[in-house]
Amino acid sequence: MKVAFHTLGCKVNQYESQIMAQQFSREGFCVVPPGCEAQIQVVNSCTVTAQSDKKSRQLLHRLRREHPGSVIVLTGCFPQAYPGEAAALPEADLVTGTLGRGALPGLVRQFLADGLRRVEIPSHQPGEAFEPMAATGHEQHTRAFVKIQDGCQRYCSYCIIPKARGPVRSKPPELIRRELEGLAARGYREAVLVGIDLPSYGRDLGLGFLDGVRAACQAPGISRVRLGSLEPDLLSARDLDELAALPAFCPQFHLSLQSGSDGVLRRMNRHYTAAEYLGLVRLIQQKFPAGAVTTDMMVGFPGETEEEFLQSLEFVRQAGFARVHVFAYSPRPGTPAAARPDQIPPPVKEERSRRMAEAAAEMRSAFLLRQVGSRQRVLFERYRPGAGAPGYTPNYTPVLVETPDDLRGMEYLVELSGVSGDGCTGRIIASEQSEANASERGGQDGSI
Repeated sequence: MKVAFHTLGCKVNQYESQIMAQQFSREGFCVVPPGCEAQIQVVNSCTVTAQSDKKSRQLLHRLRREHPGSVIVLTGCFPQAYPGEAAALPEADLVTGTLGRGALPGLVRQFLADGLRRVEIPSHQPGEAFEPMAATGHEQHTRAFVKIQDGCQRYCSYCIIPKARGPVRSKPPELIRRELEGLAARGYREAVLVGIDLPSYGRDLGLGFLDGVRAACQAPGISRVRLGSLEPDLLSARDLDELAALPAFCPQFHLSLQSGSDGVLRRMNRHYTAAEYLGLVRLIQQKFPAGAVTTDMMVGFPGETEEEFLQSLEFVRQAGFARVHVFAYSPRPGTPAAARPDQIPPPVKEERSRRMAEAAAEMRSAFLLRQVGSRQRVLFERYRPGAGAPGYTPNYTPVLVETPDDLRGMEYLVELSGVSGDGCTGRIIASEQSEANASERGGQDGSI
């Protein structure tokens, strides 16, 4: 019996879909790509914005229309945050949340046996443990996402995720290392550590964020470790020093900003000022000259004045981000921000989104131009006959090299020669093996 997974939202959701796919495979199901005909269609939902909920509903409608005889499962953050709304969607035969994924194959078998619709959404509880899970493979052969943390207790005034994800809980370091060892044995070179509130890793275990990162960097066979989204107020200068001392660490920092206005940040219940955030950016740029800082920027938060928006616009230009993800505020029922009377009209949010996106595009172009002429190690990820070899630098700059060779899983020193689209072009200078041989002879090129 075939099962297809449709994943919406973040890298954590992508990882969890992989875990569910593994569970179904172990139970004897055949996992097929989304879009294929399958007797079971699983929607792993997101609820970070109102648009996310809308996408989940639309996907359910489409799947029921295109696969009228299939069992349709709705799971993930949307039903966990809004169980009543999710339960009322007639297209879903089974509705579950963000807990108890291991029971899903059994629930499907029960439905196949008796045809009874079930809504089973257990609530998160204080002190609950990290749900055991370990990925064995991903679509990309060189890079794997590894979830090491779940839950959030920050309670930003616009966010429903603490309700959807529950308390902070962490994967023990020895399990992180073991999972990465298994992935390395299957050919993976790079790991991206992801979580709902990644810098909170270890709080429930009496550990710190760096304990998880070190465990990953120490895994044999993993040459690159990259981090998911980070909260800026939880990173210190000491953290940066320790990260810089880890050879496998990739200097790409996604620091969630949300606004460059102190007034808006206070109303959001964010725990830093614009000046403190900028100070961290400058510290990163000092300690990681070849690094990159990316961010999220929300526009149209309740009460945001034109002056506050302009402060955010200027902040983006001042910080020199490598990339800015721009999105408009959308009310999430059950959050303090949604109850505010000073909501911004949609046309104003749309206009501010456009202006912010234009500034973000300027920053992206400037960042790519700064990479031209540099020599960076590129890990190649895919093979496209006749179209060159695409890969990524440690700071996550996409690079395309013209070559007829299949370089997947290989790392080369590349000189970036130009900008093309959203990335750079380059030419290969040396392979890992040639660099190692040069080093052994004591003749390594000083420019490398």
